[in-house]
Amino acid sequence: MLKYQIRGENIQVTEAIRDHVEKKVGKLERYFIETPEANVHVNLKVNADKKSKVEITIPLPQLVLRAEEVNDDMYAAIDLIVDKLERQIRKHKTKVNRKFREKGNIEQLFATGINGASSEEEDELQIVRTKRFDLKPMDSEEAVLQMNMLGHNFFIYTDAETNGTNIVYRRKDGKYGLIETN
Repeated sequence: MLKYQIRGENIQVTEAIRDHVEKKVGKLERYFIETPEANVHVNLKVNADKKSKVEITIPLPQLVLRAEEVNDDMYAAIDLIVDKLERQIRKHKTKVNRKFREKGNIEQLFATGINGASSEEEDELQIVRTKRFDLKPMDSEEAVLQMNMLGHNFFIYTDAETNGTNIVYRRKDGKYGLIETN
């Protein structure tokens, strides 16, 4: 059984919106062998430009389904986001079924709550390249300049003041973020 936590920012979550979300997201339950006790986190937001942003996160034992959509129409955004989540589930199911055919172990197919999710999913993650480099002491502004010069989305560096390892990254909105380590 899916439990819904629907939250609105700059919008009142009406009964009609709640029903539409539960109806559309509820269709995803058919992909689960046994319906898990999962919380569906739905965040509805209306921006100043009147665009609706919908974010849905469904944490499962072996998989976290997450998608977001921005659209002029809130209901259309909900429909599109459910399609995205459905594609994620099918992609995951295909990957697990392929692994099942290769290994031929029926117990792995039904090991978790989502069709075909196996506990050995982590084995498929494979490191194909390793890079080693020295971290140079610098400030965050210089790190952002280095990141842009290299054309990367993130850059790891040693902070000149704290001597800690930090990461600067480019956000989806084009601004920059900073991750500081302890």
